[in-house]
Amino acid sequence: MPALTAILIACNEELDLPRTLASLQGVADETIVVDSGSTDRTCEIARAFGARVYARQLDSFAEQKNYAASFALNDWLLAIDCDEELSPELRSSILAWKQRTADKPGYDFPRRTNYLGGWIRHSGWYPDYKVRLYRRDRGKFADVVHEAVTLDGPAGRLKGDLLHYTMRSYAEHKAKLDFFSTMAAEDMFAHARRSWRAAMIFAPPWTVFQRLVFQLGVLDGRRGWLIAWLSATYIYTKYRKLGRLRAGEKLTHRPWPNPGKA
Repeated sequence: MPALTAILIACNEELDLPRTLASLQGVADETIVVDSGSTDRTCEIARAFGARVYARQLDSFAEQKNYAASFALNDWLLAIDCDEELSPELRSSILAWKQRTADKPGYDFPRRTNYLGGWIRHSGWYPDYKVRLYRRDRGKFADVVHEAVTLDGPAGRLKGDLLHYTMRSYAEHKAKLDFFSTMAAEDMFAHARRSWRAAMIFAPPWTVFQRLVFQLGVLDGRRGWLIAWLSATYIYTKYRKLGRLRAGEKLTHRPWPNPGKA
Protein backbone atom coordinates (compact mmCIF):
# COMPACT_ATOMS: atom_id res chain seq x y z
CA MET A 1 0.00 0.00 0.00
CA PRO A 2 1.69 3.27 -1.11
CA ALA A 3 1.71 6.00 1.53
CA LEU A 4 0.36 9.29 0.23
CA THR A 5 1.28 12.92 0.99
CA ALA A 6 -1.22 15.68 0.21
CA ILE A 7 0.34 19.01 -0.75
CA LEU A 8 -1.45 22.36 -0.72
CA ILE A 9 -0.48 26.01 -1.15
CA ALA A 10 -2.50 28.66 0.63
CA CYS A 11 -3.11 32.34 1.26
CA ASN A 12 -6.13 33.48 3.29
CA GLU A 13 -8.12 30.29 2.70
CA GLU A 14 -9.94 29.94 6.03
CA LEU A 15 -13.31 29.80 4.25
CA ASP A 16 -12.53 26.82 2.00
CA LEU A 17 -9.69 25.01 3.73
CA PRO A 18 -11.74 23.04 6.31
CA ARG A 19 -13.79 21.38 3.55
CA THR A 20 -10.65 20.50 1.58
CA LEU A 21 -8.78 19.03 4.54
CA ALA A 22 -11.86 17.10 5.71
CA SER A 23 -12.07 15.41 2.30
CA LEU A 24 -8.46 14.23 2.69
CA GLN A 25 -9.08 12.52 6.04
CA GLY A 26 -8.48 8.80 5.72
CA VAL A 27 -6.94 9.22 2.24
CA ALA A 28 -3.73 11.17 2.83
CA ASP A 29 -1.14 9.78 5.24
CA GLU A 30 0.33 13.25 5.79
CA THR A 31 -0.51 16.77 4.67
CA ILE A 32 1.84 19.62 3.78
CA VAL A 33 0.62 23.23 3.52
CA VAL A 34 2.84 26.04 2.20
CA ASP A 35 1.45 29.44 3.16
CA SER A 36 2.38 32.69 1.42
CA GLY A 37 1.42 35.20 4.08
CA SER A 38 -2.11 34.53 5.31
CA THR A 39 -3.57 37.08 7.70
CA ASP A 40 -6.58 34.97 8.66
CA ARG A 41 -6.88 31.58 10.41
CA THR A 42 -5.52 29.51 7.50
CA CYS A 43 -2.41 28.24 9.30
CA GLU A 44 -4.30 27.58 12.53
CA ILE A 45 -6.92 25.53 10.67
CA ALA A 46 -4.26 23.57 8.79
CA ARG A 47 -2.45 22.64 12.00
CA ALA A 48 -5.74 21.68 13.66
CA PHE A 49 -6.18 19.07 10.90
CA GLY A 50 -2.68 17.76 11.56
CA ALA A 51 -0.95 19.39 8.60
CA ARG A 52 2.66 20.55 8.67
CA VAL A 53 2.79 24.22 7.70
CA TYR A 54 5.68 26.03 6.02
CA ALA A 55 6.02 29.63 4.87
CA ARG A 56 7.28 30.88 1.51
CA GLN A 57 6.70 34.03 -0.53
CA LEU A 58 4.76 33.29 -3.72
CA ASP A 59 6.69 33.71 -6.97
CA SER A 60 4.89 31.16 -9.14
CA PHE A 61 2.26 28.56 -8.37
CA ALA A 62 4.38 25.77 -9.85
CA GLU A 63 7.42 26.56 -7.72
CA GLN A 64 5.24 26.95 -4.64
CA LYS A 65 3.81 23.47 -5.15
CA ASN A 66 7.22 21.96 -5.90
CA TYR A 67 8.46 23.54 -2.68
CA ALA A 68 5.62 21.85 -0.80
CA ALA A 69 6.54 18.54 -2.45
CA SER A 70 10.10 18.85 -1.18
CA PHE A 71 8.90 18.31 2.41
CA ALA A 72 6.96 15.13 1.67
CA LEU A 73 8.05 11.98 3.47
CA ASN A 74 6.38 9.73 0.89
CA ASP A 75 7.03 9.00 -2.78
CA TRP A 76 3.43 9.51 -3.88
CA LEU A 77 1.90 13.00 -3.83
CA LEU A 78 -1.67 14.22 -4.10
CA ALA A 79 -1.79 17.90 -5.07
CA ILE A 80 -5.03 19.66 -4.22
CA ASP A 81 -5.96 23.33 -4.07
CA CYS A 82 -7.63 24.93 -1.08
CA ASP A 83 -10.84 25.54 -3.03
CA GLU A 84 -11.14 21.90 -4.08
CA GLU A 85 -12.30 18.70 -2.41
CA LEU A 86 -12.37 15.00 -3.23
CA SER A 87 -15.82 13.77 -4.20
CA PRO A 88 -16.96 10.54 -2.50
CA GLU A 89 -16.37 8.62 -5.75
CA LEU A 90 -12.86 10.03 -6.14
CA ARG A 91 -12.07 9.21 -2.49
CA SER A 92 -13.14 5.63 -3.16
CA SER A 93 -11.04 5.49 -6.33
CA ILE A 94 -7.91 6.69 -4.55
CA LEU A 95 -8.45 4.29 -1.64
CA ALA A 96 -8.89 1.43 -4.10
CA TRP A 97 -5.74 2.55 -5.95
CA LYS A 98 -3.80 2.40 -2.67
CA GLN A 99 -4.65 -1.30 -2.43
CA ARG A 100 -2.94 -2.22 -5.69
CA THR A 101 0.48 -1.85 -7.29
CA ALA A 102 0.79 1.46 -9.16
CA ASP A 103 1.61 0.94 -12.86
CA LYS A 104 1.84 4.59 -13.97
CA PRO A 105 3.99 7.56 -12.90
CA GLY A 106 0.85 9.59 -12.25
CA TYR A 107 -2.94 9.63 -12.54
CA ASP A 108 -5.49 12.18 -13.65
CA PHE A 109 -9.18 12.65 -12.93
CA PRO A 110 -11.85 15.14 -14.03
CA ARG A 111 -12.39 18.41 -12.21
CA ARG A 112 -15.92 19.77 -11.94
CA THR A 113 -16.24 23.48 -11.15
CA ASN A 114 -18.86 25.32 -9.12
CA TYR A 115 -18.97 28.89 -10.46
CA LEU A 116 -21.16 31.61 -8.93
CA GLY A 117 -23.10 28.93 -7.06
CA GLY A 118 -23.76 26.54 -9.97
CA TRP A 119 -21.98 23.55 -11.50
CA ILE A 120 -20.46 24.08 -14.94
CA ARG A 121 -20.91 21.18 -17.38
CA HIS A 122 -19.47 22.77 -20.54
CA SER A 123 -17.57 25.98 -21.50
CA GLY A 124 -14.29 24.06 -21.73
CA TRP A 125 -14.39 23.65 -17.97
CA TYR A 126 -15.68 20.07 -17.81
CA PRO A 127 -14.37 17.47 -17.97
CA ASP A 128 -11.16 19.25 -17.03
CA TYR A 129 -8.75 16.34 -16.52
CA LYS A 130 -5.86 17.13 -14.18
CA VAL A 131 -2.85 15.04 -13.14
CA ARG A 132 -2.85 15.48 -9.38
CA LEU A 133 -1.65 12.08 -8.12
CA TYR A 134 1.97 11.39 -9.05
CA ARG A 135 5.34 10.02 -7.95
CA ARG A 136 7.64 12.78 -6.75
CA ASP A 137 10.61 11.32 -8.67
CA ARG A 138 8.69 11.08 -11.95
CA GLY A 139 6.80 14.34 -12.13
CA LYS A 140 6.75 17.96 -11.03
CA PHE A 141 4.77 21.14 -11.56
CA ALA A 142 5.72 23.48 -14.40
CA ASP A 143 4.43 26.79 -15.87
CA VAL A 144 4.11 30.08 -14.04
CA VAL A 145 0.36 30.73 -14.23
CA HIS A 146 -1.57 27.62 -15.32
CA GLU A 147 0.64 25.18 -13.50
CA ALA A 148 0.36 21.48 -14.29
CA VAL A 149 2.21 18.29 -13.46
CA THR A 150 4.58 17.07 -16.17
CA LEU A 151 5.31 13.34 -16.06
CA ASP A 152 8.07 11.24 -17.61
CA GLY A 153 5.48 8.79 -18.93
CA PRO A 154 1.76 8.43 -19.74
CA ALA A 155 -0.75 9.04 -16.97
CA GLY A 156 -3.38 6.62 -15.78
CA ARG A 157 -6.93 7.69 -14.96
CA LEU A 158 -9.08 7.41 -11.85
CA LYS A 159 -12.86 7.71 -11.59
CA GLY A 160 -14.59 10.46 -9.65
CA ASP A 161 -14.63 14.22 -9.82
CA LEU A 162 -12.35 16.65 -8.08
CA LEU A 163 -14.84 19.29 -6.95
CA HIS A 164 -13.65 22.86 -7.51
CA TYR A 165 -15.42 25.72 -5.72
CA THR A 166 -14.15 28.70 -7.67
CA MET A 167 -15.34 32.31 -7.78
CA ARG A 168 -18.36 33.13 -5.62
CA SER A 169 -18.88 36.58 -7.10
CA TYR A 170 -18.28 38.53 -10.30
CA ALA A 171 -16.00 40.90 -8.36
CA GLU A 172 -13.84 38.00 -7.17
CA HIS A 173 -13.52 36.72 -10.74
CA LYS A 174 -12.43 40.18 -11.92
CA ALA A 175 -9.89 40.44 -9.11
CA LYS A 176 -8.39 37.03 -9.92
CA LEU A 177 -8.35 37.92 -13.61
CA ASP A 178 -6.25 40.97 -12.78
CA PHE A 179 -3.89 38.87 -10.62
CA PHE A 180 -3.39 36.15 -13.21
CA SER A 181 -3.07 38.51 -16.18
CA THR A 182 -0.21 40.35 -14.46
CA MET A 183 1.65 37.09 -13.85
CA ALA A 184 1.04 35.96 -17.45
CA ALA A 185 2.21 39.25 -18.95
CA GLU A 186 5.38 39.27 -16.88
CA ASP A 187 6.10 35.67 -17.86
CA MET A 188 5.68 36.46 -21.57
CA PHE A 189 7.89 39.52 -21.16
CA ALA A 190 10.56 37.46 -19.39
CA HIS A 191 10.53 35.02 -22.31
CA ALA A 192 10.99 37.90 -24.80
CA ARG A 193 7.50 37.68 -26.31
CA ARG A 194 7.35 40.60 -28.76
CA SER A 195 4.02 40.51 -30.59
CA TRP A 196 0.96 41.50 -28.63
CA ARG A 197 -1.25 43.88 -30.65
CA ALA A 198 -2.69 41.29 -33.03
CA ALA A 199 -3.36 38.83 -30.23
CA MET A 200 -5.00 41.56 -28.13
CA ILE A 201 -7.36 42.43 -31.00
CA PHE A 202 -8.21 39.08 -32.56
CA ALA A 203 -7.90 36.50 -29.76
CA PRO A 204 -10.68 37.82 -27.45
CA PRO A 205 -13.59 37.55 -29.94
CA TRP A 206 -12.37 34.11 -31.01
CA THR A 207 -12.28 33.08 -27.35
CA VAL A 208 -15.92 34.14 -26.87
CA PHE A 209 -16.99 32.18 -29.97
CA GLN A 210 -14.97 29.13 -28.92
CA ARG A 211 -16.37 29.09 -25.39
CA LEU A 212 -19.99 29.56 -26.40
CA VAL A 213 -20.16 27.48 -29.59
CA PHE A 214 -17.41 24.86 -29.80
CA GLN A 215 -17.31 24.27 -26.05
CA LEU A 216 -21.12 24.55 -25.70
CA GLY A 217 -20.99 27.35 -23.14
CA VAL A 218 -24.49 28.45 -24.17
CA LEU A 219 -25.76 25.33 -22.38
CA ASP A 220 -24.36 26.74 -19.12
CA GLY A 221 -26.75 29.68 -19.38
CA ARG A 222 -25.85 33.01 -17.80
CA ARG A 223 -22.74 31.52 -16.23
CA GLY A 224 -21.57 30.28 -19.62
CA TRP A 225 -21.87 33.78 -21.09
CA LEU A 226 -19.93 35.24 -18.15
CA ILE A 227 -17.19 32.63 -18.50
CA ALA A 228 -16.87 33.41 -22.23
CA TRP A 229 -16.79 37.16 -21.65
CA LEU A 230 -14.29 37.07 -18.80
CA SER A 231 -12.09 34.53 -20.60
CA ALA A 232 -11.88 37.00 -23.47
CA THR A 233 -11.25 39.85 -21.04
CA TYR A 234 -8.34 37.90 -19.54
CA ILE A 235 -6.78 37.39 -22.98
CA TYR A 236 -7.16 41.08 -23.83
CA THR A 237 -5.81 42.21 -20.47
CA LYS A 238 -2.69 40.03 -20.41
CA TYR A 239 -1.64 41.17 -23.89
CA ARG A 240 -2.42 44.79 -23.05
CA LYS A 241 -0.20 44.47 -19.98
CA LEU A 242 2.54 42.90 -22.11
CA GLY A 243 2.35 45.97 -24.33
CA ARG A 244 2.72 48.21 -21.29
CA LEU A 245 5.76 46.25 -20.14
CA ARG A 246 7.36 46.56 -23.56
CA ALA A 247 6.74 50.30 -23.36
CA GLY A 248 8.77 50.44 -20.14
CA GLU A 249 5.92 50.59 -17.63
CA LYS A 250 5.78 48.60 -14.39
CA LEU A 251 2.69 46.68 -13.44
CA THR A 252 0.93 46.90 -10.10
CA HIS A 253 0.91 43.63 -8.15
CA ARG A 254 -2.37 43.23 -6.34
CA PRO A 255 -2.77 40.73 -3.49
CA TRP A 256 -4.54 37.43 -4.00
CA PRO A 257 -8.24 38.13 -3.29
CA ASN A 258 -9.89 36.43 -0.36
CA PRO A 259 -12.54 33.87 -1.37
CA GLY A 260 -15.82 35.60 -2.18
CA LYS A 261 -14.27 39.07 -2.08
CA ALA A 262 -12.74 41.45 -4.61
